[in-house]
Amino acid sequence: MTAIQSEAPKWPHADGLHLMLSSLGQVIVDATGVKSLRAEDASGGFGLWPGHADFLTVLGVGVVSWQDRQAVWHHCAVRRGVMTLRRGVELEIATREAIPGDDLDQLENEVLAQLIQRQQVEDDSRRQVRQLEVRTLRELVRPKLGGAFHQGEWP
Repeated sequence: MTAIQSEAPKWPHADGLHLMLSSLGQVIVDATGVKSLRAEDASGGFGLWPGHADFLTVLGVGVVSWQDRQAVWHHCAVRRGVMTLRRGVELEIATREAIPGDDLDQLENEVLAQLIQRQQVEDDSRRQVRQLEVRTLRELVRPKLGGAFHQGEWP
């Protein structure tokens, strides 16, 4: 009787993912041989391994964690970003801000709080600019309407 051998799929670069994490044009992490990666997007937490189908997602404020060839976990706090996995091995993360560190507790407790605060300030600033733009457009359009709308009636 001959034993049937099952062969594991031969993914390109099956020795691991190539992780490239950059922030505002600066490379923060360039790691090869990544065995797995864990992150969160709006739908919740997820994991990626070599050979995963192509993947694209938007990250919020959170921690990205990955395991290297020696089974050591590394971490990086990120403030928003886009994560792309191509060909099952080329993993790229482009983020507004990235703070690497191997102390997960510190990243989750201290650094994430700072990143969340900075993101809230940025979101508030954007909201204020949008409100100013809307008011400016209303003032520019109002004279062209010939007084058809009263101040309280304009949407």
